Amino acid sequence: MPSTSVNTHASILLVDDELTIQKMVSIMLRHAGYEVTIASDGVDALARVAEATPDLIISDVMMPNMDGFELLRRLRADPATKAIPIIMLTAKGTSDDIVSGLNWGADDYLPKPFETAVLLARVSAKVERPPIPIEQLMHDRQTGLLSDRLFTDEARREVQRAARGGTPGCLAYLDLAELAHLKEQFGARVEAKIVKQIAALVMQSSRPLDVIGRDHEGFFALLLPEITPQAAERNLRALSKRIMTHIFGVDGMKLHLTPIIGFSAFTKDKDFVALRDEALTALDYAATQLDLVPKRYELIMGHHLQRTTSSRRAKLRKRWSSPLQFALMILIGWVIPYCVYTWFDFIGHDITHVIYIVVVVALLITAVLIWIEGFVAMKVVHPPEPPLQPYPPASAIIAAYLPNEAATIVETVEAFLILEYPAPLQIILAYNTPNDLPIEAILREIAERDARFMPLRVEGSTSKAQNVNAALAEVSGEFVGVFDADHHPQPHNFTRAWRWLSSGYDVVQGHCQVRNGDEAWVAQIVAVEFEAIYAVSHPGRARLYNFGVFGGSNGYWKTELLRQTRMRGFMLTEDIDSSIRITEAGHKIASDPLLVSRELAPLTLSAIWNQRMRWAQGWFQVSRRHFWRALRSRKLTLRQKTGIVWLLGWRELYPWISVQMFPLVTYWVVKYGGVDKLDWFVPIFVLATLFAFSVGPGQTLFAYLLAAPDVRKHKRWFIYYFFYTTLFYTEFKNTIGRIAQFKEIMGERNWKITPRARTESTQADGD
Repeated sequence: MPSTSVNTHASILLVDDELTIQKMVSIMLRHAGYEVTIASDGVDALARVAEATPDLIISDVMMPNMDGFELLRRLRADPATKAIPIIMLTAKGTSDDIVSGLNWGADDYLPKPFETAVLLARVSAKVERPPIPIEQLMHDRQTGLLSDRLFTDEARREVQRAARGGTPGCLAYLDLAELAHLKEQFGARVEAKIVKQIAALVMQSSRPLDVIGRDHEGFFALLLPEITPQAAERNLRALSKRIMTHIFGVDGMKLHLTPIIGFSAFTKDKDFVALRDEALTALDYAATQLDLVPKRYELIMGHHLQRTTSSRRAKLRKRWSSPLQFALMILIGWVIPYCVYTWFDFIGHDITHVIYIVVVVALLITAVLIWIEGFVAMKVVHPPEPPLQPYPPASAIIAAYLPNEAATIVETVEAFLILEYPAPLQIILAYNTPNDLPIEAILREIAERDARFMPLRVEGSTSKAQNVNAALAEVSGEFVGVFDADHHPQPHNFTRAWRWLSSGYDVVQGHCQVRNGDEAWVAQIVAVEFEAIYAVSHPGRARLYNFGVFGGSNGYWKTELLRQTRMRGFMLTEDIDSSIRITEAGHKIASDPLLVSRELAPLTLSAIWNQRMRWAQGWFQVSRRHFWRALRSRKLTLRQKTGIVWLLGWRELYPWISVQMFPLVTYWVVKYGGVDKLDWFVPIFVLATLFAFSVGPGQTLFAYLLAAPDVRKHKRWFIYYFFYTTLFYTEFKNTIGRIAQFKEIMGERNWKITPRARTESTQADGD
């Protein structure tokens, strides 16, 4: 069904002119899972509220330009903002300040200095239990439209009146196909900005009698009284076109969005509930078409949607597979080792000291190799000087699953069209889509305007691999860059890539840099992590073992080699699979951290979980398929085979080895009668622990020293990365690595894309 807009993370506007308060409170709130926007005074705050209505405002009182009291007064005077919960902060905390704030309508007051735990508790209370219960609000907080409750009351009365008088009318619901994906990528504040703009467009297109609201699922509800179905369809078509042609400006991005509209006509025998169910069914059906045509309810729509709904058994299996896999991980990683140690002790053999030595040595080996990679990466290697002969024609393939990328793909194409390259540069957008999309017309217009660009729809494709393979038939360049649909490469990339390819290399992998780190703390962690991967690990490993890997995007291939190699759609990480295959065949892959392309990072832990799960399972697929084959290859040197052991063997074993300290310590605590009975200061344990823990600071330091300038300027991101990695992120990724192995062994390889309808659907997603 169409994507819902219900917030999973509350958005908070923090208004304070003190930088220390901004940093302290924003870090605390983001760590608690809230999305935070900062304003420095009341004027700035009103501008932020005009862009997107927050779920809560925390405001200082004493500020320049406009103080907290004036901000409070203006917010409470506006019907669209008067229901926003507001917590006031004051340095004085006098009774007069508190009385003044409460008289103006503040919901809570907190004097400075305050304990962060107290503020967090009050924030949670106001978000979970706002002054007016959400279901009783007269207006939707994000859009200012009628709330679900008030709209329903108005619609019930109109439907009853129309039934008595026999007058026509329609009930319609509107949603956006890309909204769920945009929210996952950019966060709830971007969603709030979009729905505010949609509300304005809907209101501008409405008639005086029309009633507009927003329901609890986030759909826009339109009550159209005294209008025939035919006229209603014309009006809704005009609204659909208006939304499609509107360019949504959000945080510097220019987005094109696809409206989905379903409606049902009044009849004497239908009450509001029946009309609503029919209109929502039509909305579901419209989501399967994505053709900009408003869909009027027909009985056959329900049968169509039933055919596309997964079976109950499949749903249950999907629901319980992850908990089962997590339980297996606990059983194999913790419970079984503990039972084995106990059993050996029962028969008179304590093997834990031997196991302990093995685990310590394994951790030390891992730490040593990671440190070596970092030191090797410190020497940046540049490609040879440009060849004397003219640069050859080049091509770029942008692979996209267009329903997910429709909102941002035009921006990506335009970023490619301004690249600097001294020879012909062909740009192919190879995409798949289950239905015709309005954005395709815009892409065709760009192709008519600029002959370098070719939109290529790959019929029947279900993966990135198929899209890339299909595009190779159209590639005219001597070498070709492969990109995901959110990448914006630097202007000189193709020129620099050819310097590598013309000097004996077959593939060069560039540096993928996050460009939306300001959006959320998760993006900031990923931004630093990508620097650790692409600026440190990839180049360090390539020089250490004399082979690199193609990472799936911002990689440049000699065209004929890519045509011979192709991508395998059945592999979840088709990029790593192709890397190992050409390495086994004796081809060379370079890693260049100065070949930068900027991409978007996921903004939520759930999005990270899904992405990293696919990566981890894909790596395990490659390891199972290629580990022994690569070790038997006569074209690989001993140095390269050592790298294969590290890359394909050790990376799959390490998540299980790293967790063994837990059952070991648990066994010793039980055996010796308590934590205080253990000698924690054994020299080998202390030294090994200190060295193992030095990896986190070391990786962070190397990432900072070698990071792209746009990331390195954010020093606090590196501090966050160090603490988050130390506290939970490393184990978070290790957990994903363990569970991914179960998924692969159990044959669970369908990857769920962002749902567009109530019907469940899956696709092998190679992005």
